[in-house]
Amino acid sequence: MRRFLAATTAYGVLIAACTIASAVVLASLVARVVTDPVSRSVEALAAPLAILVSLWTVRVVAHWQQGRVAQHGASAVIADLTDQVLRAATSLPPRELATRRDEAAVVITRGLDGLRVYFTAYLPSLLLAVLLTPTTAAVIAWYDWRSAVIVAIALPLIPIFMILIGMATADRSEAALSAMTTLQSRLLDLVAGLPTLRALDRTRGAATRIAELSAAHRRSAMATMRIAFLSALVLELLATLGVALVAVGVGMRLVFGDMTLTAGLTALLLAPEAFWPLRRVGAAFHSAQDGKTAVEAAFRFLDDAPASPAGTRAIPDHPLTVEVDDPALTAEPGRVTVLTGPNGAGKSTLLQAILGLGPPPTGRIRVDGVEVAELDLRQWWTRVAWLAQRPVLIPGTVRDNLELFGPLPDLESACRAACFDEVLATLPDGADTVIGRGGVGLSLGQRQRLGLARVLGSPAAVLLFDEPTAHLDGPTEARVLAAIARRAADGATVIVVGHRDPVLAIGDVVVDMGGARVPS
Repeated sequence: MRRFLAATTAYGVLIAACTIASAVVLASLVARVVTDPVSRSVEALAAPLAILVSLWTVRVVAHWQQGRVAQHGASAVIADLTDQVLRAATSLPPRELATRRDEAAVVITRGLDGLRVYFTAYLPSLLLAVLLTPTTAAVIAWYDWRSAVIVAIALPLIPIFMILIGMATADRSEAALSAMTTLQSRLLDLVAGLPTLRALDRTRGAATRIAELSAAHRRSAMATMRIAFLSALVLELLATLGVALVAVGVGMRLVFGDMTLTAGLTALLLAPEAFWPLRRVGAAFHSAQDGKTAVEAAFRFLDDAPASPAGTRAIPDHPLTVEVDDPALTAEPGRVTVLTGPNGAGKSTLLQAILGLGPPPTGRIRVDGVEVAELDLRQWWTRVAWLAQRPVLIPGTVRDNLELFGPLPDLESACRAACFDEVLATLPDGADTVIGRGGVGLSLGQRQRLGLARVLGSPAAVLLFDEPTAHLDGPTEARVLAAIARRAADGATVIVVGHRDPVLAIGDVVVDMGGARVPS
């Protein structure tokens, strides 16, 4: 960021110097041609024309380089902020992430893009306004103090109106981002439910709802554009009036012979340059305000996110024991520990805490005597496999989803253990069959088997299962539970959440989250 600002400032100084110098040279050249016929020869004009062309060339190159640096700087800042927001979002506990997902999605996919206008248009214009405008006014005063007085009176009006417009647009930008978050959230929910609506033949109502959301978004966008156009009109009008007043004053004094042609032309050429940076600032102000609003939203998101785990303790490469204070349990290698209890007792939350995805509800959780908060989580996650209540499935092939968390040593055995081999036999391209987001293309039971195959085939030392037999029929459930028991017999530490009798039956230790501990 510092390098970007330094480079932008340097190019701004170069642009300002070339602008003023070219105006002075051009005014002197034109005045000489008009007042001195002898100087109209090619030889006499060659040197000043060469200087003028050189100044214009340097100015064009400086503008191009400034824009190039601004694009690179904007891309770097946006990428860095996006990365920070993504990291903060993924560090949230799953329940909190579900409630703040839409906020993060809007900031990342739509909001931070507004920063590009801020860095490529607004900030360079602001630097030019700081450098070029006062210097230009000083040069005008050197040649014609009366024109400088007019410029000095007209210039402050532009910042004043910009402040007034900014006060109006700040709230508007905040409201627009909030509206975009709401609209995108509703639209995503609607699109996600389209398969169900289509199955129930209720898509006509969905089409009406999509049209309503589109109209609401259009109204919000048009209201924003209306403010932007009106603000630009006001600023252009002020700048035009300021230049017109300078032109009228210079023209009257030239007619009466109260000033030289060189001084008058210099004042006329520099007057628009004094207003030009402020006009650009005003034109880009509203778009930049949207970007700044998004950045503030991103910083709020980062401030509210919990600190990323900083544990560094490594996990030893041998069978692992998991100890939990509340409820009191010790999951040992070679044994199946079953957690049961009523809904809302915190069974799934406890599994997430063991993974390090959130703080434990109460007490402490230790792996081989080391608290989870002290572990190197990335290394810990290579030693644990987790089946959530809803297996995570991404758009891609079935094979991609089976190996989503790493290659499986024996893919065929994993699929056979989870009864997923029967599913593969029915798919048109087997493991290369493409499925959609969330497993679209597979039934709920098939998705559950895919998730089971991913965990049962993992070489991880600790296996966590959250309702592993949901959506499975009786025979399939029995085969899956037998496979889970075999993994424990082979030395894995297995923790299962369940409440059905067949699940409880495989437990070497059954812990009731209501307080009871039932040995198997």
